[in-house]
Amino acid sequence: MTRYLVLANFTDQGIRNVKDTTKRAAAVREMGAQFGVQMKDIYWTLGAYDIALVLEAPDDAAMTAFGLSIGALGNVRTQTLRAFNADEMQGILGKMR
Repeated sequence: MTRYLVLANFTDQGIRNVKDTTKRAAAVREMGAQFGVQMKDIYWTLGAYDIALVLEAPDDAAMTAFGLSIGALGNVRTQTLRAFNADEMQGILGKMR
């Protein structure tokens, strides 16, 4: 499985309904299963972003479809980052010339 970090900010709609944010997170977790995406962790944060998620997906296409589906709900805007663990990074470094 491929790992992703997703950083999210509430939209105007999302902040108006912020009291439902944990319920929406549970619904997003369930929606992820339809795409083969597993939400490993979710954090509500202080600072530049309102939410940070750790996700695993089978591939970029599944993650993109899931991310677009979340965005279409209108509660958050997201930035998705592909994450590499130390072993994966070592393999990437080994390919350098």
